[in-house]
Amino acid sequence: MKGIILAGGSGTRLSPSTNCINKHLLAVYDKPMIYYPLSILMLSGIKEIMIISTPEDISRFEKLLGDGSSLGISLHYKSQEEPNGIPEAFIVGEEFIGKDNVTLILGDNIFYGQGLTNILRKAVRNHKGATIFGYRVKDPSRFGVVEFDEERKVVSIEEKPEDPKSDFAVTGLYVYDNRVVKIAKKLNFSARGELEITDVNKKYLEDGQLGVELLGRGFAWLDAGTHESLFESSEFIKNIEQRQGFKIACIEEIAFYMGYISKHQLYEAGESMKKNDYGQYLMEIANRKHVQQYWDKIDQNPGLGLIENE
Repeated sequence: MKGIILAGGSGTRLSPSTNCINKHLLAVYDKPMIYYPLSILMLSGIKEIMIISTPEDISRFEKLLGDGSSLGISLHYKSQEEPNGIPEAFIVGEEFIGKDNVTLILGDNIFYGQGLTNILRKAVRNHKGATIFGYRVKDPSRFGVVEFDEERKVVSIEEKPEDPKSDFAVTGLYVYDNRVVKIAKKLNFSARGELEITDVNKKYLEDGQLGVELLGRGFAWLDAGTHESLFESSEFIKNIEQRQGFKIACIEEIAFYMGYISKHQLYEAGESMKKNDYGQYLMEIANRKHVQQYWDKIDQNPGLGLIENE
């Protein structure tokens, strides 16, 4: 399974903050926005990841994250000349995807909740066709909406319907088999001039291969793509981290937990940022005498960025 983070776009909803920087590099409390979707892919067990962004921003992501070796993963980069819709990510990333399946996450989406890691890994490892993730919202007409029966079998999926058939929105996280590349290539542009991810999902639905995982109570799905939601997301992360003492979407910590980097590498990462709380947090974890016992105690605590036992 390969992973793709779509971090392009013009960022007009966050102007003027994004007039000179990609929105996915803006801070959501104590870390860049891109850390949040990257952490989700890492927790899913995906180690080969491509970040797709604008031609002028690719170098900035490379400067921030490098080739991924410091995290024990492999990061690749590809530019998207124009923001022509989410499915274009599969066309841009065709060579990277190769013959593998692929998980796509939007760069401004933040997920939080106990049990999410298990849901993700189940979707990735037992994957057939396509899997989308539904989240209950109070204003479903603003989103793609998924309708399902009592057995959670998808019945329909619509893009921003005037009369929604359910109150479950489709989030910006998608798991597909390798056919998605061919499907994306055959799409026509919609009335708003984009390739629509809903059309991809409809194709899988027509073939009887669209599944849905519901994120119920206890989960949070945040889109940090507006001024209000960016502030709310930062407040949300701040409140949980300060109350529980654990970092959310701390990619170095996740890499250590997953066995991708050593305790020494974790400490060095923290030491390079020792003048702030983030770096001190990494050093503190690396200095713990009984690291495994520490993890065993907090595996069920979502404050670590949704880490749980398999």
